[in-house]
Amino acid sequence: MFRRKRRLAILSALAATAVILSACAGSPEPAETSTGEPDLNATLTVGLVLEPSNLDIRHTSGAAIEQILVDNIYEGLVTRNQENEIEPRLASEYEVSEDGLTYTFTLNPDVTFHSGTALTSADVVASYEAVRTDLTLQGNAEFANVASITAPDASTVVITLTEPNQNFLFTLTGPAGLVFQTGDTTDLQTAENGTGPFTLEKWSKGSTITFARYDAYWGEPASLAEVVFEYIPDFTAGVNAVLDGSLDVLTAVDPNLAPQVEESGDFTLTTGRTTDKATLAFNNTKAPLDDARVREALRIAIDHEGLVEAVGAGETLYGPIPELDPGFEDLSDVAPHDPERAKELLAEAGQEDLDLTLTIPSFYGTTVPQVLVSDFAKVGVTLKVDAVEFPTWLDDVYRNKDYELSFVLHVEPRDFGNFANPDYYFNYDNPEVQSLYAEALAEVDEDASTELLAEAARLVSEDHAADWLYNGATITAVSPLVVGFPEDSINSRINLAGVTKAAE
Repeated sequence: MFRRKRRLAILSALAATAVILSACAGSPEPAETSTGEPDLNATLTVGLVLEPSNLDIRHTSGAAIEQILVDNIYEGLVTRNQENEIEPRLASEYEVSEDGLTYTFTLNPDVTFHSGTALTSADVVASYEAVRTDLTLQGNAEFANVASITAPDASTVVITLTEPNQNFLFTLTGPAGLVFQTGDTTDLQTAENGTGPFTLEKWSKGSTITFARYDAYWGEPASLAEVVFEYIPDFTAGVNAVLDGSLDVLTAVDPNLAPQVEESGDFTLTTGRTTDKATLAFNNTKAPLDDARVREALRIAIDHEGLVEAVGAGETLYGPIPELDPGFEDLSDVAPHDPERAKELLAEAGQEDLDLTLTIPSFYGTTVPQVLVSDFAKVGVTLKVDAVEFPTWLDDVYRNKDYELSFVLHVEPRDFGNFANPDYYFNYDNPEVQSLYAEALAEVDEDASTELLAEAARLVSEDHAADWLYNGATITAVSPLVVGFPEDSINSRINLAGVTKAAE
């Protein structure tokens, strides 16, 4: 895979907020910390930005809830690692038939829910049948081509599809693939009954969520006795909490404040990759953005390298697929920075004096809008910035498609399908892209599927269906007492099973 020269830098405040839109036998062995043996009675305190509105991961979307619950509290048959590669979890192994239609999973033995009830294949079948039939459950749409879910015996689950789907196994790594106890009446909004290495100990809304080690865990028990997630939406306050010793780990460090942490000498700063796509959306059916010349002009008017420098985060990204997802290709040749050519294109389109409005959720701050206003002004485009509350953005832009330009971070992995959906808020309708994406999903050979995705992504970029300002990165401050804290993809999930902390 082509690797870009500019490596991931550090995370701006922008990347902290999510858009709502064979055998693996549990945890790895505890690693020695840099200061001594792991303390099995340790409490790890982690600073996060975005708190879940509730804990019902079956009905509630958003990265904030997946970030802490998947792998820690709830598990599925499979999971994914920091590189977004699929790995077995509750399943000790799985097999996919040559025609890509039948998935056979063998369950690990001795798995119990936190209630103490043993997990069987019947729980998997009931969980997945609910996703398949209940429109309100997360992942229902992705289960549309599931023909049957059966349990030949207590430790085997067989899922049959009506047609191959290259993304189906990946779907099972998310909320749709989590397994719940049959007939359980737990109120999932405020409580839980998972199979993971931690249990929910306490939730002080607006402040902290506390996990405790589940000593009866089917795999290797967690090394941490307790984890406290402390929610600190103010970035300065988060850094202050690091500096005063209140936190062991702080995620989403503001790049402007990172030097303070680094200079203290008390924490290590790690930089991680994400699938966050900082997307400048064009309303493709609204004049003058229905003219590809105008869209191209806007893209090449933007100094992407300069924008990344201003944001202090990530890498340039010129297409809809980031490096961690299949189908990534360097597409910088499609929209190189060229203000003079941008002026020519606008003149050809009869749009020399163009006024446009950018609708942006207010929590994203002013850095990106300021850069866009400046770059567009250099080619004769006046950009008005309309900063709105997120519920307003959801109503006006996402649901009603009443906008010209918009900016949000699309954090979900493997979401290229948005550009193959003409009803999505981009209003982008290209039958060739839709056909290529359908072929990619139906292609059984993974490499061939990846090639089809790359071909479709290039078409989307060449159509200038949107602009991808950068691929976000995340910076984390980690105490030297802590070993094994994840670095990549932590905006979408933080697997704490292998994390250790030494005694003070």
